[in-house]
Amino acid sequence: MGLGRFGSSICKELHKLGHEVLALDSNPDRVEQITDFSSHRAIVNAADEGNLKALGIRNFDHAVVAIGDNMQTSVHCTLMLKELGVPIVWVKARDIQHQKILEKVGADRVIQPENEMGIRVAHHMDSEKVIDYIDLSEDYSIIELVASKKSENQTLIKLDIQAIYNCTVLAIKRNEKVNVAPMPEDRVEKDDILVVMGHRNDLKRFEEKGL
Repeated sequence: MGLGRFGSSICKELHKLGHEVLALDSNPDRVEQITDFSSHRAIVNAADEGNLKALGIRNFDHAVVAIGDNMQTSVHCTLMLKELGVPIVWVKARDIQHQKILEKVGADRVIQPENEMGIRVAHHMDSEKVIDYIDLSEDYSIIELVASKKSENQTLIKLDIQAIYNCTVLAIKRNEKVNVAPMPEDRVEKDDILVVMGHRNDLKRFEEKGL
């Protein structure tokens, strides 16, 4: 619901991944632009319960409300979707107040794209070692870090990341290969990308002192 930049990008990627996607917007031009990237389309006012019922919305497993600029409409759509029995509803929010309201009316996940991207960019700027950054909660995150010469040819057991920094190495990326759940004897080479999970403070210590 809502085919702006955010909604249309989700629609295109889900379609590419092989999912059946129903794309809804009240703007005919936006619906036309998504023709090749959706299974079904409709030019409708998504805030109208009758329209949603007529489209059989309750038969869908997952809904995304991407009408982030209109708080009243996005909240109304979220509430209707949950009342109609859609199991999972993800919603775009414009700010923290909007997010809190959406959570209270039953949104299963609330996304603030600009805020989340801003956090990731800030972490890139903070350290040249950081490739990517994902928040799991207020305190815990997953980051991708580039290994420096300091850790070159060191085994994970020798680096002892879990014991020293209380962080867990989930994977090691080397060129196009990904070593998922690496073993203690696996070695780290310079420019490897380590996917690491832990508390923010511990991750920062590891980033600064461990690599």
